[in-house]
Formats: sequence, structure tokens, C-alpha cells
Amino acid sequence: MIVGGLAINLWGAARATYDLDLMVLLTDSNIEKIVKILGKHKYKVKQPVDPAKIADRESREDWIKNKNLKAFNFYKDATGEEIDIILDTPVSFEEGYKNSKIIKIQGVNLRVMGIEDLIKMKRTAGREVDEYDIKVLKKIKDINREK
Repeated sequence: MIVGGLAINLWGAARATYDLDLMVLLTDSNIEKIVKILGKHKYKVKQPVDPAKIADRESREDWIKNKNLKAFNFYKDATGEEIDIILDTPVSFEEGYKNSKIIKIQGVNLRVMGIEDLIKMKRTAGREVDEYDIKVLKKIKDINREK
């Protein structure tokens, strides 16, 4: 499920973003699949750890608790593309998935986190850009309500 800046763009805002933030079901087997797929497509990790360790629940929970890890970053040297797998969020995957929407772009269905859940995530992050995003998301929500 797409979250973060790109999700905000998919809802209709104009916002610069340089990465793709994904929220996934945090099971060891699911994350292991994701790590393999990203490795196959030449993505590397910025953190000085074995990317396979993200698929180990105990390691993941230790990083979240003791290193304040919120997301695990993968990148491509050749293109500079970045993908963040969100690990610590106030919205559970199950809740986010239930409230998500499918947005079709150029014939491709994309699962995008719902506006209310994006607002919850942005409130927790609390950066200046997040405060701006919250205002924009509220406006988009009001516009959608008027339709």
C-alpha cells in the first residue's frame, strides 16, 4: 500500500517527493519476499546491515525499539530511486488496508492509504512538511465530500 508523499500526490496534491513509501504486512515471510524482489531489481540498503534481517521479527522489533527505526530504506545507485518500507506507524497495516482506496493511474491499479490514516501518520511524524501535508489532505477530503 502506498503511503507518504506519493500517496498524497495520488490523492490530488502537488507535492515533491523523492521516494516511494510502502506499508506492507509485517510478517517475516512477506518481508523476505519483498527483500528478494528488491534485491533482484538491484536495490541496496543504506543501513549497514544485512537486508535479510529486516525479515526477522526480533531484529525488526529491536531496531524499532532501541534504534528508533521508522522505515527501512532501499535505493538504486544507477537511478537514485528510493523505496522505504514503513516499519513503525500509528496505523496498523490491517486498519490502513481496510481504509485504503484503489486509484487507477494509466491503467494500473494502485492501493493507496486513505486520507484519514495518512493524516494520523503525518501527525505522528510532526515535521514541518507533515503539517503542510495535513492541511492539504484536509482540503482534499473536503473537496471529495462536496462531490
